[in-house]
Amino acid sequence: MKYKVYIDGQTGTTGLQLRQKLEGHDGVELLLISEEKRKDEAERKRLMNLADVVFLCLPDAAAREAVTLVENPNTCIIDASTAHRTAPGWTYGFPELSPAHREAILHSKRIANPGCHATGFIAAVYPLVAHGIVSPDYPFTAHSLTGYSGGGKAMIAEYEAKERSYEFDSPRQYGLSQAHKHLPEMQHVTGISEPPVFMPIVCDFYSGMATCVPLHTHLFRKKVTKAELTALLKEHYKGHPLISVEDTDKGFLADNEIRDTNKLKLYIEGNNERMTLISVFDNLGKGASGAAVQNMNLVLGLPETKGLI
Repeated sequence: MKYKVYIDGQTGTTGLQLRQKLEGHDGVELLLISEEKRKDEAERKRLMNLADVVFLCLPDAAAREAVTLVENPNTCIIDASTAHRTAPGWTYGFPELSPAHREAILHSKRIANPGCHATGFIAAVYPLVAHGIVSPDYPFTAHSLTGYSGGGKAMIAEYEAKERSYEFDSPRQYGLSQAHKHLPEMQHVTGISEPPVFMPIVCDFYSGMATCVPLHTHLFRKKVTKAELTALLKEHYKGHPLISVEDTDKGFLADNEIRDTNKLKLYIEGNNERMTLISVFDNLGKGASGAAVQNMNLVLGLPETKGLI
């Protein structure tokens, strides 16, 4: 038996990536809507309520509206937007964080897929707080470099235009007001008392991401060496096929090192006084569509990495 899956918003970047992954997934049947009915509410509603899983790849307001169309109590919604990531009644879709997170996903009908920058930050910070290495009021900062595909169709067009401004040749900082849309989930999921001072940067490469969290060990609640922290993180993520913890000093670390995969590598760099935790992954993979398929697999009782690299 194949499970029925519908993507609402399948023409956006995440929607297209999802469709590509699901077309090669032998455990599901993809329900398709004709182009002329793509905005037909009645047809969308019909397909959503036929589906075992509905993916929402929509702007926030449209995602909230789409949820109201699903009346089938057996239909699971996986929302790729920001709309429900801290909303009551929704499960945060990051199964590697703890057994409780995984168990909640297995039984949930409303799952919020994590944001890309948030994925990198939370992967690094959640274990530090959960294991008492830092207190919740640790003054976190983070900078996160992403490929331009994370900005969606409009940004992709800007970067790939035949004639473009010289500004696109350089890394560009954004979210300068400290009001980036991923900050609420960064704080909520990790349990820290304040959101980090966050510096997102978009660069002239298509996909890939590195989220960097600098640490001063003299501010730790529990003193650990670099080797001890590495061992703790390896144990925390042990048995999770899509996340690995690396302890090699790279010298140079490429943001797009594992592009076109659905994996995340967590590096511990520095020394016993000052360290940097660096999450390297694909913003379109573990940072978006890959995580969505992983959550779908868990909900449907399929192998967790089925259809993923």
